[in-house]
Amino acid sequence: MITCKKDYIEYLKADKKALGRNTRSPKMNDLIWKYEILLRKCEYYTNVHKKWGRIPLQLYRYRRFRLGIKCGFTIPLNTCGKGLCLAHIGPVIISNYAKLGDYCRIHVGVNIGADARHGKEAPQIGNRVYIAPGAKMYGAITIADNIAVGANAVVNKSFTEPGVSIGGIPAKVISNSGSEDIIRIC
Repeated sequence: MITCKKDYIEYLKADKKALGRNTRSPKMNDLIWKYEILLRKCEYYTNVHKKWGRIPLQLYRYRRFRLGIKCGFTIPLNTCGKGLCLAHIGPVIISNYAKLGDYCRIHVGVNIGADARHGKEAPQIGNRVYIAPGAKMYGAITIADNIAVGANAVVNKSFTEPGVSIGGIPAKVISNSGSEDIIRIC
C-alpha cells in the first residue's frame, strides 16, 4: 500500500520495470502503462493526501475510470502490490476485497472475485504469481508465492505450496514448476 511519496515513486518504478518499459514516459498508445500510472496516482492521493488532494484525486479518478472502460479493467484501489503487470488490454476484474502481492502478472479475461454467499471473502494472492488468460479465482482462498495459474483455470480452493503450477476445472496441481521462468525481476 502506498503510504508516502517514496512508496509512490517505488511503485511507479516497479510497475514500469514489470511492464518492460524503458522509455521515460508512456507513448501515446501505451494505454496499459497510462492506466497503471493513474491507478497509483489515485492510491497516492487517497492514502496520503486525504485533505489536500480532493481536486486532483477526482480528476485522476475520472481519467482512470474512463481509461478503465476503454481497456476493460476493473481494478479497485489498494488491491495490487508493486510491480503489477497487466499483459494485454481486455477484461480484468478484481474484487474490492482481494489482495494481490508484488510482481503479479495478469492476462486477459481474469476474474478475481468474492464469494457470492459471503461477499467479503475474496482471494489473497502471494508475490510473483502468474495468472494466465481466462482464469477465474473466487472465495476465501489463499494462493502462495511463485505460483503459475493456467489458462481458463477455475480456482476455488487454497494452494499453499509455493512454486507450483495449477490448472483445470476445478484447479489442481499440474506441475512442480511455478512462475520462476515466467516472471523475472532484475
